[in-house]
Amino acid sequence: MEGSDRPLVLINSFEVPEGREDEFIRGWEATRDYLEAQPGYVDTALHQAVSPNPDFRFVNVGRWESPQAFQAAIQSAGFRGVSEALAEFRPHPALYKIVRT
Repeated sequence: MEGSDRPLVLINSFEVPEGREDEFIRGWEATRDYLEAQPGYVDTALHQAVSPNPDFRFVNVGRWESPQAFQAAIQSAGFRGVSEALAEFRPHPALYKIVRT
């Protein structure tokens, strides 16, 4: 696949206090369920740190067809509603493109 034909990668690291993992995962799952039905969504996977005392206990890695599709999805009223469950967990999102493999 040419570089410009590849989906963009969303990497979103979350600050989740110890002991609140289940609460965070429930909120992430609700948000994922909404986003996977949006145009331009490709896929996502949630990763949990196994090292002690990480800055980011969870990292979401998702793929989107375009930055426009991602922006439209996260600016929708539906997203605002489902993502309220994640409001207490500070996110650090950015979209990336693959430049080397």
